[in-house]
Amino acid sequence: MKHYPSAVWATAFATFVAFMGIGVVDPILPLIGRAMGATPSQVEWLFTSYIAVMALTMLISGVLGTRLGGKRTMMLGLGMVVVFATCSGLSPSIPILAIFRGGWGLGNAFFTSTALSIIVGLSTGGMGPAITLYEAALGLGIASGPLLGGALGSLNWRDPFFGTASLMAIAFLATWTLVKEPPAKEVPRTARDIFRALGDRAILTNALIGLSYSYAFFTILAYSPLTLGRLKAITLGYTYFFWGILVAFSSVVVVNWLLRRMKPVTILSLNLPFIVILFVLAGILPGYALLYIVVITGFFCGIANALFTTLAMEISPYSRSISSGAYNFLRWAGAAVAPILSGLIGQHFGMTVPFFVSAGILCIGIIALLSQGHVLTTALERHSTMGEVASQG
Repeated sequence: MKHYPSAVWATAFATFVAFMGIGVVDPILPLIGRAMGATPSQVEWLFTSYIAVMALTMLISGVLGTRLGGKRTMMLGLGMVVVFATCSGLSPSIPILAIFRGGWGLGNAFFTSTALSIIVGLSTGGMGPAITLYEAALGLGIASGPLLGGALGSLNWRDPFFGTASLMAIAFLATWTLVKEPPAKEVPRTARDIFRALGDRAILTNALIGLSYSYAFFTILAYSPLTLGRLKAITLGYTYFFWGILVAFSSVVVVNWLLRRMKPVTILSLNLPFIVILFVLAGILPGYALLYIVVITGFFCGIANALFTTLAMEISPYSRSISSGAYNFLRWAGAAVAPILSGLIGQHFGMTVPFFVSAGILCIGIIALLSQGHVLTTALERHSTMGEVASQG
């Protein structure tokens, strides 16, 4: 606790609320579809517009963070989320709601690209514990979002948007009053630095494998609620709440336990096949069995989330903001495709088929990990050696 000053806790709280906004739509997707007469693929635009804008903004948000400073960039993002979340609750149609969700994603990109670097820069206990705190806030946010959406959505599908906007306003005030810039300021960068970072073999390998995983992750988070549309909003809220709790628990507790015994690449190689198996079961097992499968995937998704984030920060020779921006650009690109493509596939070929597609895409990522894992391991060892030399110097 002593390694985390108040500025770090304020940033962690803002991270918690920001990621709550991603999942708040989950339990109300069926409600929105019925209220507006939308097809599954049309409803999925609420996720795809959000995530696609996030992915594209990652090209400039990290650069902006080095020029404006982390605090100003975070406040810009939080302020935009307050505005666009409020507008989302006032939307009269799916297309307009999707546009406002895209603006929401723009604000969230400015925030998330700098939150991790702020937490790492202001913590005094090292990168590992700082990433653990970030992943805890992320996981709890993802868990709480569906619960908030289910509880408020039971009254009206518009209320979760207003609730999220209110919490974001609190996060904005906390950031304004408590957060300060890390003592070590980063040198201003340009957008070319993002692409230059992706030219690094280790960074590109990790990001591409993360892309395949993110496709699967958002198939569960953004698409699976449509296959459970007959359930009440609050029931869906509880389902994804327990899923998110497992995401948080495994990303904080289980990963640290595993990392004391195995290397990150080895853990990923063992963990990702379990997600493939669960996706195949999701496509085979009928009815309410999917509820339990969704919850169980949270355990393995939390492990993968933490490991990909750790690798993104520790294999890169570039600054924190550039490393985060390069990784998140490709990762969110995979996440953006998943909702709309899954909606189209489910609409035309069967609602369970997208789970098999996700399993196949993740298998490609596993093959890449098995064949190129040595690249990540070598980069980690080089980073560790450089850190030891710096500490001795």
